[in-house]
Amino acid sequence: MNAAVVHAFNAPPRYTTFADPVEAEGEKLVTVTAAALHPIVKSLANGTHYGSTGELPFIPGVDGVGRLEDGTRVFFGVARSPFGTFAERTLAPSWMCLPLPEGLDDATTAGIANPAMSSWAALTVRAKFVAGESVLILGATGVSGQLSIQIAKRLGARRVVAAGRNPEALAKLKEFGADAVISLEQAPEALVAAFRAEFDQGIDVVLDYLWGAPAEAALQAIAKKGLKTTSTRVRFVQIGSSAGANISLPAATLRSSGLELLGSGFGSASLSQISQAIAEFFQAAAQKPFAFSIKTVPLSEVEALWNEKEQATRLVFVP
Repeated sequence: MNAAVVHAFNAPPRYTTFADPVEAEGEKLVTVTAAALHPIVKSLANGTHYGSTGELPFIPGVDGVGRLEDGTRVFFGVARSPFGTFAERTLAPSWMCLPLPEGLDDATTAGIANPAMSSWAALTVRAKFVAGESVLILGATGVSGQLSIQIAKRLGARRVVAAGRNPEALAKLKEFGADAVISLEQAPEALVAAFRAEFDQGIDVVLDYLWGAPAEAALQAIAKKGLKTTSTRVRFVQIGSSAGANISLPAATLRSSGLELLGSGFGSASLSQISQAIAEFFQAAAQKPFAFSIKTVPLSEVEALWNEKEQATRLVFVP
């Protein structure tokens, strides 16, 4: 079959032939109709993600949309190595083949599922979000961030504060439902002050797609000084690390605040919880679509487009 194949961690996948998958017990053979290029796909393909096996060659892609042998249209994922979703055919565990509701087309579903899961699962599974709470989003100008604003509002957020670097994209975030925006292109002291003003008003959950310096500034703003202060609970959910893999966290920040640090991803949330979160999102999206931009391209162009910069549009490959 034809597929995108990773032969080296320091080079884009090449469109070539690969052995056909043969299903084992508990698996389904899927004919792929669409698969998206998410950040996790790239980090797995270059060997830097914690889920990387280190084995070569393999087919990249963590999820997609396709049809089972009986014709059922499904969203699927978690293919057995070395098979991924950037191929004409692949494998998926039976439990991770979710029938799709009408009204969700293949390409949009393939593009939106992963970024939607990142915030839907973070809010519902990890933060145990309750309608009426307020949310701060670090990294709101990207594809996942823009969608997380909409999801937080759809789940009943009282107030959503969106923080990001891209000035042009930041100016548009209120169109997605943000109640306030914070530019990360400020001096450190000014950024901490901007975050602190929002925490003083009441932020219950932080969705962090960045880590690094922006997370340090937000955490500094959460910290309290003085022995008579009363701290409120803040669930800080770590989702991505595009601004840095590490931070410096003073012990006093944890002791002086109601801060709770959580992670959201494969490992911190169970696969069954992730599957349930995706299914819940699909039902919500089928009832009322979310604003989301995709660009559909042939899988044969994967090598040329692999390093194309994502600009609030998710790249979706079609075999």
